[in-house]
This record gives sequence, structure tokens and C-alpha cells, in this order.
Amino acid sequence: MAVKTVKKTSSKKSSRTGDRKILVIVESPTKAASFEKYLGSEYAVRASMGHLIDLPKSRTGVDTENNFEPEYITVRGRAKLLKELLTEAKKSQMVLLASDPDREGEAIAWHLKNAILSKVENLDVKRISFNEVTPIAIREAVGHPRPIDEALVESQKARRVLDRLVGYSLSPLLWKKVKNGLSAGRVQSVALRLICDREKEVESFIPEEYWTLEADFKAGRSAFTAQLVKWKGAKPELKNEAAAKLIIGALSGCDGEVTDIKEVERTIRPKPPFITSELQKTAANRLGFTSRKTMQVAQQLYEGINVGTTRVGLITYMRTDSVRVSETALAELREWLGKNYPKELPEKAMEYSSGKKAQDAHEAIRPTYVSYTPDSMQQYLNREQLRLYTIIWERFVSSQMINAKTRTVSADIRVVSAEGDEGIFRVSGTKLIEKGFYKVIKLLSSKDEKGNPYPPLKAQEKVTVEKFHPEQHFTQGPPRYTEASIIDILREKDIGRPSTYAPIISVLLDRYYVTRSNKQLVPTVLGKKICEVLVEYFPDYIDADFTASMETKLDEVEESRVKWPDMLREFWGPFKAQVDEVGKTLESFKGTLDEPTDYVCEKCGKPLVKKLGRFGFFLACTGFPECRNAKSVPLAKCPKCSGDVVARKTKGRGKEFYGCANYPDCDFISHFKPISQDCPKCGQFMVEKYDKKNGSHKACINPECDYLHSAEEEEVKE
Repeated sequence: MAVKTVKKTSSKKSSRTGDRKILVIVESPTKAASFEKYLGSEYAVRASMGHLIDLPKSRTGVDTENNFEPEYITVRGRAKLLKELLTEAKKSQMVLLASDPDREGEAIAWHLKNAILSKVENLDVKRISFNEVTPIAIREAVGHPRPIDEALVESQKARRVLDRLVGYSLSPLLWKKVKNGLSAGRVQSVALRLICDREKEVESFIPEEYWTLEADFKAGRSAFTAQLVKWKGAKPELKNEAAAKLIIGALSGCDGEVTDIKEVERTIRPKPPFITSELQKTAANRLGFTSRKTMQVAQQLYEGINVGTTRVGLITYMRTDSVRVSETALAELREWLGKNYPKELPEKAMEYSSGKKAQDAHEAIRPTYVSYTPDSMQQYLNREQLRLYTIIWERFVSSQMINAKTRTVSADIRVVSAEGDEGIFRVSGTKLIEKGFYKVIKLLSSKDEKGNPYPPLKAQEKVTVEKFHPEQHFTQGPPRYTEASIIDILREKDIGRPSTYAPIISVLLDRYYVTRSNKQLVPTVLGKKICEVLVEYFPDYIDADFTASMETKLDEVEESRVKWPDMLREFWGPFKAQVDEVGKTLESFKGTLDEPTDYVCEKCGKPLVKKLGRFGFFLACTGFPECRNAKSVPLAKCPKCSGDVVARKTKGRGKEFYGCANYPDCDFISHFKPISQDCPKCGQFMVEKYDKKNGSHKACINPECDYLHSAEEEEVKE
């Protein structure tokens, strides 16, 4: 597709302004490179690199006595860049501010405009916005500049000031009462609470054993496996192996009969194009991307990729909560489908509705040109870019195709024991009978498309039982949150907005309040302690419902229904009073988190104390700072030599495992982390295991003990 340059200004205007250019200021160098490809020689494009003016880091920077007036200063280290932009503006006939089309972008534009006009009073400074970095979109934006959206700026200001007041009030309190260097945020603290609450459920859950029973059957030349679904007219409750063997004993040597065959057809509707949270969730589940990586790669696709001799943004803006698609994009997609998949094109365009609380400021995330298929883009994109672009393209294109249909066939096999006890086994299979929208889906393919075979059985057909397969299982407790599921719950509870989901999780990980384990989010000891303090003393503020109500009020500011100082005044009075009260009455935790131990420093002979650091508990010498000896905290007693089991790391990648501190005299190691719970049967320590089949589950480390221990699990490595 040929890239057109923006129509140049008239020669008449050029003669009046001489050689002075129109300055366009974007946020990133990548986007600047795209703009330079599209704009003529009358334009100069520069990048602001994000915020140049913001609140100071060294102090609150908000005058709570004067209508919450923020104190804005030039961001440290950005003065030179700001000066260069101002110098460039002085030489320009006009300035177009082209920062991102969201509240942060509007605030960046507002600050730049004020800074420029403070130096060049009569300069024409306008805002341009666009949902995609394409020649047509840029030409449209440049041709129709607009004033700054003051309501959007007020909304950003309100959010920024609110977060600053909460963070700079709670963090010093944590420094004073708990530990230096801690911090707390308005939204992050609520997310941390959700993760900690789920962890309590995980830790308190005790799995229960149960068994399932399958049998191999043969009908003529056809062989298949079916599962026991009824025994003696009721759902089978097999609590142990003995119960399963009792049924096997009763049914061994008996033949079966096909008693019931059912067919069910199901219509599967395509899903709407991506919104931010859905993209992050799907990228996490299908591609293994963190939310941060998803947004980084999406930003690259949005800002521009070199496609042959042209440069083009491949997707629309990636921060949105709306599934709306422009009429132009919809018409282009239906035309493309008419040429490539005419049988899968519905008579009318498919319609989707956004959530009730969707802002609808931007379109759904979609490819800018549907003709740029993933296959045609393969040579221009790296692996991560291609995979993310593929799911965006597939989701958008499939959203305007006809439904798919599946047929599920299930058959019941009746087996009667010699005593007349009846067992019902069931086998089923699903087949895709109309592919519909699945015709364009590859990377996003689901189990519906793949289906599973069904044996050719007939009612009253006789079958023989070949073999029984009893299998042990354990009940599963609530799963820990993953990045995908925490984004789901944040969106469901109306906590944060599309632009904040990835930063919320990143902050918790960066501060080491939460860690990743098997893609699950696990709170650290430090995270749990912070959450415990905040929930106990600020329960009303570290609450999902309260945070959601604040989001609603911030939206009302954006809609010009509420004045932001009034909203903050209503919040600040009670909150400040609570902070002051807690500051006076809360006893300091400092030092109380340090636990005396029976361990002695091998370097100086002084006692070792258990301390809480940024990366969890560790043992430190009480002779500090003269003696700086520190070591890992023992997690359990070694089952081989009764030494201490401690966390260790492999060379190279530094993968953590758990081994005896008496190594090399004792070579005991475990790849499963010991938990603070001893086995009630044998007294050895318990571990938390993880596998794809059973997820996270607890088990005794002793392979000879059957407490919460599957026969299939690995034995202790010796």
C-alpha cells in the first residue's frame, strides 16, 4: 500500500512565513520516525520522550490548603530536552502537539503548550490526536488540529494529585512504623490485598483424595475409553483406592451394552476485537507474555514498523476499553472478507457491546490495514511482534465472520455386575461441523476447533470390557492469581483503567511485594506484612469497592460533571485525619520483625538474628556493622542427616532449589519449596508441588509416606 505524504501548505502561506516550519512534537523517537515518513519538508518532528514537567519526587508537591494546587517542575534530567524543544518552537510558524490520545498524553500536551507560550506568547500551539499511525490518520489529524481537552487534563491532574496524596502519606508512615524504604500506592495496595487474600485461601486449603474410574471397551474393531459416571443409580463417590477396586471387582468379567446416544449441536459466536485487558489476558495465556511485555510490543506495533520502503503503524491505539470499530475499518474488513472468505461473510455486520463502564474514547485494538495479513508481515516483524500482531489480526477478522457450529455425541454404556449392581460409563466426542470464523484462526485456535473423536456406536450394541483404569486425584483449592486472572478481577471490580493494569502489576513485582512462580503471583513476606498493616489500620481505603468508587468520581471529573478540587476535598479530610491518628497510636514494628535465633555466627561467635529484608527473611550477625555475615534462613530439617535445608541457586541461570546446608557431606536436594507445615503422618516436612495436570498442591517430602502423595510423583532425589 503506497504511503502518501501530507499535502503541503500553500506557497502563499509559505511566502508569509519564510522558511519557518511547522513543529510536530510526539512522545517517542519511533513515532517521530513514522511521522517524518508521512510529512513533507515543511514539517519538523521532535520527540518529548514522555513527561517533561511533573510533580517533584522529593516532596508531596501539592498545596492541600490552596485548592490542592499542584507544584509542577521540570523533570530531573529533562531540562536540556525541554530547552531544545522550546528553541525549536521559537523558530516555527506553528506547533502541533501529537502526544498519545489519552489523559496522560493530553497532560503532556498541556504542559508543553504552557511551557512554549511562556517563551513565545503569540505562537499558534494546537493539539492533534489520532487512533492509528497511518498516512490517512495523520493527514486527517494535521488537517484538523483542535484545542487542548481541558476536561481530560483536569482528570489526569485529579488522578495524579490523588495518587500523590495517598502514596506520600502512607509511605512515610510505613517507613516510620515498619521498615525504611517501603511504599504504598492507592491502586497497587488494593491489588496487593487481593493477591494476599487469595494466598490465605491457598495456604489454608487442605486437599482431599478422590479417585476416578475409566474402562477400555471394545465394540467390533472399534476400541474406546469411557468414564464411570453412575454406580448403583447415583454419582460414584470414590474417596480412596479401595472404593475403586471394589467396583472393579464387581464388574470384572462383565460385558456392557450401549443404552443411550445423545447428539447436541452448539453454535459458537466469534469474540469481539480486543480491548486492553482482553489482549493482556490472551497474550498471557496463549503467548506467555507478561502484561508489561504485551504493552511494550503493542506500543512498537502502534508507533510504526518498516514494511518494505514504507513505515506504518500496524495496529490502532492499544489502551482502550471499547469494542467499537470505525465504519471505515468495518467496510474495509467486509470488503476483504468478501474477496477472501465470501461464504463466511454474514449478511449484516456483527455487533458487539462494550461494558457499561467503558469509556469508549478509542476504538477496539485492531490492525490498521486488514490486508496486512500475519503471513505477509512475517518478514518485517520479530517473533514477539509477529505473534502479538497475529492474535490481534485473527481476533479482529474473525469478529466479522459467521458463527461456527459443533456437534457433540455422547453414549452411555451399561455394565451390570453378577449381583445386579449397575454401572454407567460415558464416552463423548465433539466435531466441528461448520468452521465459520475458525477458518482464519491459527494461533488463537481452541479445543472447540480441534474437537475429539467419537467411536461409531449404535444403541443396544454389545461391547466388551477390556481393562479398568483407576486414577488417584486430589481436590484443587482456589488457584493463585496469574497476570491474566488478576487483570480480569481488576477489570471486573472496576479497579484501575486500561492504561494502569500493566503498571499495577509491574510495581508490585519491582518492589518485591509479589513474585512470579510458575506464572502465578505469590505475595512475599514483605508484601504480606505491608498488606496486614494497611488492611488493619486503613480498611476503608484499601478496599476494592472504595477504589472503584474513586475511579467513578475520576471519570465524572473527565466528563466535567465534578470539579476535581471538590472531589479531592471530600476525600482528603477523612483520609488525613486517619493518617494522623494512626501515626500517633500505631506502635512501631521496627525491630519487632527481627527474631532471635539459636544460631551462632561462625565468623565472630555472636548470635544470629532473623531479619526481614527486601527479598524476604535472612539471618544476620548481631555484631553488625563490625561483622557483616549473613546467610539464608533454614526452611526445614534434612530427612537424610537432620541438617538445615536452605534455598540455593544453580550456576548460570540461577534457578532456585532447596538443599542440605551440610553439602557436600550430604547431597539431599529438592526442587520443591518446603512449607511451614510438617506431615501429620510421618513428621517430615511438607512441600508445595506444581504440575500442569494438578496445578499447585501440597505433598509430604517422604516418598514412603502416602499423605497427600501421588504414586506418580517424583521421589526425593538422593
